[in-house]
Amino acid sequence: MCKVVAVNISAKKGVHKVSVDVAECIVNFGIKGDAHAGNWHRQVSFLGIESIEKMKDLGLTGLCTGKFAENITTSGVELYTLKIGTRFKINDVLFEVTQIGKECHKKCEIYNKIGDCVMPREGIFARVLQGGIIKPGDSIDFC
Repeated sequence: MCKVVAVNISAKKGVHKVSVDVAECIVNFGIKGDAHAGNWHRQVSFLGIESIEKMKDLGLTGLCTGKFAENITTSGVELYTLKIGTRFKINDVLFEVTQIGKECHKKCEIYNKIGDCVMPREGIFARVLQGGIIKPGDSIDFC
């Protein structure tokens, strides 16, 4: 079963995100209160807990959801295998995948510690097509 493990936001760019109990997703904007939200193609970021576990297996300690600046931490789906244009729902919120991975122009703290970071390869980005509320434990349904 695919589900939401955590929902994370930050008021500023360039910092770790903190987990919240509930978040409002706004059409063509992203998550209310998150610094990365806006009218662009990377409104919401996703990373699987399985990807975070890979980094833990490399010996990195102190990792938890939001440390990779992902908005939504998932379980049960290899996000990076999805195709651009894939649509999925979390409750009433409809997302469309717009980008797989990203180029890191400035190496993050995690990369500097161990010489690798999973977010550029396995994180995905999406835009919000239909708004609503999401929270940890919600199911992810693929359209």
